[in-house]
Formats: sequence, C-alpha cells, structure tokens
Amino acid sequence: MDTLQITKEAAQKAHENAKNSGKELLENLFGKKVFQKNIMDRIKSIDDVIKGLGNNDSDVLDYLELQKLDIADHILANQQLVIITKALNEGWTPDWDNGQWDKWFNWFYGGSSSSGRFSFSFSDYQYSFSLCGSRLCFKSKELAQYAAKQFLDTYKRAFTI
Repeated sequence: MDTLQITKEAAQKAHENAKNSGKELLENLFGKKVFQKNIMDRIKSIDDVIKGLGNNDSDVLDYLELQKLDIADHILANQQLVIITKALNEGWTPDWDNGQWDKWFNWFYGGSSSSGRFSFSFSDYQYSFSLCGSRLCFKSKELAQYAAKQFLDTYKRAFTI
C-alpha cells in the first residue's frame, strides 16, 4: 500500500479552493480543526462577527433589533462590543466563581494622555474582583489586545460621549 503525504499548507490551500463537497471530504480525511483559521484571522469586522456567530445568536438578534431603532450610538456600540467579545472568545464565558481563571479586559486613555485622544492603553486581568462588565472580558491577553486595536473605534463610540 502506498502512502500519500501532503503538507498542512497544501491541504489548507486545497480546502480554501474547494467547493463544499471537496471541503467536506478534506475535513473528513484530516479533521475540521486542520482547516480552522485563528479567530483573529477570521474576525476583522462586525460583519465577520455576525457571520461567525450566526444570525440566530441571541446577542446578534439583539444587535440587529437595536440597529433598527433610533437609538443612541453608544448603546449600539456597546452591543457590538458584546458580540465582538463573544465571537473572539469562541464560546468561552468567564466563570466568576473560579478565581483561578484570568479574565482579561481592556483599559483606554480617554483623552487625558499626552496625545489628548482616545487610545488603547493596556490589557489587564483580575483575580477576585472586577472593574469591568463580565460580557467584555476575554480568555487571553492576546485576544483582549487584538479586540482593543482592531475595534478601537467601537470602544470609543461605546465609552465616550
């Protein structure tokens, strides 16, 4: 029996270019995980967030309903942050009874820095107390920093007047 060898990159390229039936075949051969891109490569915009979570996600439905209303922009931006955080965390939710899990959240300069503009400051974590809303926590510092930088305008709209 001959053995076929293929690099992961070649398999991923084939998957990327395949029609649905070809994608399914490759996923059955190698496993779906081989073809999943890093979440930060998949989520670049609010449209990517909605696509990733799906139109039937309860928080996405809330966002879509809020979009239809004549509502303050900071409320809409806050709901965008809820779904952005949810998508980037890929199902992880903070367990506030577990002091062993770090829960990362972002801090921003609100115009008091030397630049005088709203900008990302740093990501931090808390063990036994929180200074942020639990819906906006991340499972890793890397995800928190990515969200702060990629969606800085959304944070600004949510947190400023």
